[in-house]
Amino acid sequence: MTLQRPINSGGGRTKRALGVQAALEWAFRVEKAQLELPLREDVSEESSGFGLEYVLMQRAALGCKVDGGQHKRGSYTHPDAEVIAATVAGIPDSLGGMRMAIRVAELARAGMTPDWMPGVVPRCVPVETSRNQHGERSITVVVGTERVQTRGKWRTVEVLACPVTWRPHPEQITSARRGYEDWWQALDWVRDGLVAGRILRDVEVTAAMPRVKPWKPR
Repeated sequence: MTLQRPINSGGGRTKRALGVQAALEWAFRVEKAQLELPLREDVSEESSGFGLEYVLMQRAALGCKVDGGQHKRGSYTHPDAEVIAATVAGIPDSLGGMRMAIRVAELARAGMTPDWMPGVVPRCVPVETSRNQHGERSITVVVGTERVQTRGKWRTVEVLACPVTWRPHPEQITSARRGYEDWWQALDWVRDGLVAGRILRDVEVTAAMPRVKPWKPR
């Protein structure tokens, strides 16, 4: 949970202090900001020689409307929310680009954090089971034969085994946590851009961040 507190900017305006995750949820969930992802050539033109904060500052100085406007028809979207949406839209390809921008926005709109499968431990379970009136039983398969002697006679018997697997597979957990880390890196980039840009009027983005690896003990 991100704490919110007012910050006096020194110019008489008191800003609302939000961590980057809370700021994203405010922009996309409360203000209903929408992503307007730039065309590929726009991205290369703006990211080749200038940082995101420079682009945002230049747009603000020129009075340009930032990407992320022209939505919420008939209602008002706070300019700070549009700046936040524009910043998210600028997530570089090295951090996931448009795909990550959409993921960040969708999670913020839902007020959610990526599922890193907390508390999940892989269990060794049968690959297949069957159920009847007596309950559930594991499915076995024939893996070979053996000659055994019973009551003085030699017989050939089947050797049965129960195929097992890990559920969830450890790779599923690793993948989920890798996805969380990728999201965290994107939020870190968005936070740095908003702090460096210094053009938010009513919101002050603080250094607060979600835990980097919440599955590790503190």
